[in-house]
Amino acid sequence: MDNCSQEIDLLFETSWEVCNKIGGIYTVLSSKAKTLKEQFKDRLIFIGPDVWSAENPSPYFTESKTLMRKWAESALLPEGVDVRVGRWDIPGKPVAVLVKFDGMYSSKDSAYSRMWDLYNVDSLHAYGDYDEGCAFARAAAVVIESIISYFKAEHKRVIAHFDEWTTAMGLLTLKADMPDVATVFTTHATSIGRSICGNGKPLYDYLHAYNGDQMAAELNMQSKHSLEKAAAWNADSFTTVSDVTADEAEQLLERRPVVTPNGFELNFVPGRNRYKAARKAARTCMLRAASALTGIEYPDNTFIVATSGRCEYRNKGIDVYLDAVKKLADSKPGRKVLAFVMVPAWSAGPRPDLQQHLTMSTATRLSDPVLTHRLNNYSDDPVNRRIHEIGFTNDAASDVSVIYVPCYLDGADGIFDMTYYELLPGLDATVFASYYEPWGYTPLESVAFAVPTITTTLAGFGCWVLDIDPEASFESCGVDVIKRTDSNYGEVVDAIAADLSALVAASDSAIATARAAAAATAAKAQWSDFMSYYYTSYCDALSMRDARREK
Repeated sequence: MDNCSQEIDLLFETSWEVCNKIGGIYTVLSSKAKTLKEQFKDRLIFIGPDVWSAENPSPYFTESKTLMRKWAESALLPEGVDVRVGRWDIPGKPVAVLVKFDGMYSSKDSAYSRMWDLYNVDSLHAYGDYDEGCAFARAAAVVIESIISYFKAEHKRVIAHFDEWTTAMGLLTLKADMPDVATVFTTHATSIGRSICGNGKPLYDYLHAYNGDQMAAELNMQSKHSLEKAAAWNADSFTTVSDVTADEAEQLLERRPVVTPNGFELNFVPGRNRYKAARKAARTCMLRAASALTGIEYPDNTFIVATSGRCEYRNKGIDVYLDAVKKLADSKPGRKVLAFVMVPAWSAGPRPDLQQHLTMSTATRLSDPVLTHRLNNYSDDPVNRRIHEIGFTNDAASDVSVIYVPCYLDGADGIFDMTYYELLPGLDATVFASYYEPWGYTPLESVAFAVPTITTTLAGFGCWVLDIDPEASFESCGVDVIKRTDSNYGEVVDAIAADLSALVAASDSAIATARAAAAATAAKAQWSDFMSYYYTSYCDALSMRDARREK
């Protein structure tokens, strides 16, 4: 570790997903916290939004009445800004400060005017969650300033790290009010890049010709884009998670970020003595739910494959996955295959008829036997619509059944009642056919649980695998990385279908080799291996801070 990192007096990290599980950023922060905590102890402080209530408390936060009590009692915060101090209930149990930010809305106009004057941030075109993100970010900056002042650390070695555009205004506020604080800004995916993809436009073939400001105007993204760009330009260190996103950020935000790859903590994975039992329990659960839904008795050797993650139909390659599974079904693999789509959508809760069937020793086929939970937007949900368009009916005559699980697998979904990590060991393979995937925690999680995975060259994780194993294969690293471009959709479908066919037909020894290779790959992607990139970014930020002080 660099000496400058060892000498950091306070390290703050602010994110909308601190103690607030929404997506992949939660996994980034919660999994790296243990390694950071080992280094910085309670000098590491996470700042998150207090979006909870007594009726709906955060399951990830344990409040403390003694931790930083004197500061909390004496903090002079704006009216309507309150804090709760405690620990984030994850490995390492770092200090977390949850911020209630309602009081910041009343001053938003003057704050936005200030941001325009100082940094040319265009808040005029704001809509949606812009105001909420900025209110939290500004409140977080006020809290960080208060903590620094209380501990008389204004001129010490302090790092304030902000994640995503939703915290960017906090970085800019802190830079204006406390320029002696070194700042780091991480974009996990540029807002305008995600918008380009979300609007069905080709990102990669034309990336070199895109202008971020022009595209923001075209896609009505001026406010988020200008805020994110200002944070990228003004941060002492600007980072992102992969070379894929670094190229995107350099083109659209016009500053090249430092790459800080995402790692994983293997303590999430059952140990060797527990793994076999965990795999059996997961498979029993999934096979039982599938049988209760379809009326089919699936044998113990049923091949179970899944895709998971955010419900971004095109960006996450769910469309490719479904078409590849259809191609596999048409090939009649001669072995029962269960293909799950585990992505949270607009769920209306578990199906009561399926819950009833789960209590019966034998069950008949339910109507619409592809869906485990009800949908509020049944006809408009793209995954549900595509499954039916393709023609999956999950009848006994077909070797392949597709089952859509449109809910968070948090252990209390009403059907499986096991978490995603508890179900993951039961899978035989995963597919993440991503079109837009800055890093790709889902394939990394998969190999960490010794499950062979298929991903693409448009995922940061896929590119990292090719860096360490240019001839990547199931046998060599447990991962197949499919080349994906803007124009080879059909080829990607064919390649994934061929991979699945090969895995379905593979011998037990070949599968064992692939599973061992997957676990070995994950062992190279732990936070202990990747944290040095963060330490470098912290040192870069402190160097910029020092240069600024000398002027």
